Amino acid sequence: MTSGFTRTTPLPLYFRADGPPGAPPVLLLHGGPGAHHDYLYPQMLTLSDTYRLITYDQRGGGQSRTDDPAPITWETQVSDLATIVTEFALFPPTIIGYSWGALLAMLYATRAVRDASMVAPARLVLISPAPVTRAWRDEFEQTLAARGRGEVIQGLRTTLQASGLRESDPDVYRQRSFELSVAGYFADPYRARDLTPFRVTGKVQQSVWTSLGEYDIRDELRAVHCPTLVIHGRQDPIPLESAEAAASCLNAELVVLDDCGHVPYVEQPGQLFTAIRTFLPRP
Repeated sequence: MTSGFTRTTPLPLYFRADGPPGAPPVLLLHGGPGAHHDYLYPQMLTLSDTYRLITYDQRGGGQSRTDDPAPITWETQVSDLATIVTEFALFPPTIIGYSWGALLAMLYATRAVRDASMVAPARLVLISPAPVTRAWRDEFEQTLAARGRGEVIQGLRTTLQASGLRESDPDVYRQRSFELSVAGYFADPYRARDLTPFRVTGKVQQSVWTSLGEYDIRDELRAVHCPTLVIHGRQDPIPLESAEAAASCLNAELVVLDDCGHVPYVEQPGQLFTAIRTFLPRP
């Protein structure tokens, strides 16, 4: 593994690269916005046996935090991504995006259609893509909130509060609290314990979503022409209809994973990585 900070982005962004230096490069985009790359690991490192897996903390999150008061927008993130593609000489890039990272990959691809200075992607893998319209995002938020009020998660929350762990073992208490905060994303809430903990910088998340406004990128996606794979869990709180629409607009292959919520690299890693390896060119 090698790591460091980008040299050509307006703000130095933390990056890391795993896998054989001579292997085909793949750029991995984490979710959020405002999160950081390492909650995708260790599971996503599976791909580094065959590919040079490059990822970075997007501006405002992880080791790429900034005190700059200027709002971070979706256009900021697309611009950073374009600069990274050039800095790492990914001509053209193969991009794997997860959740918000998948939406970022789509936004990048749509912008590259209109901007000749940008390098259009060679291939896209969109894992659990964030909603492609504001209406589907609203539906996702309602579904996630309802799951958090459900009997199983509420029962786990009550058990944790009565456990005394807050005083007796604060580290375990924090871990259990994190698991409860993300349990609604999973088909089986108990699988949340297998997700690497992460933090989201709230102001960055809010700034990016605000910048998108009442967005609907379906028409722009129809102008993107590159091989694309969309992978979505049937029990993902993000509506399956959104992933189906993205796949339709992009003329993409769609793989729907049963017994899987929003985190297929934890919930269905075997099926996920088989689909990705089948889609990506072998070295």
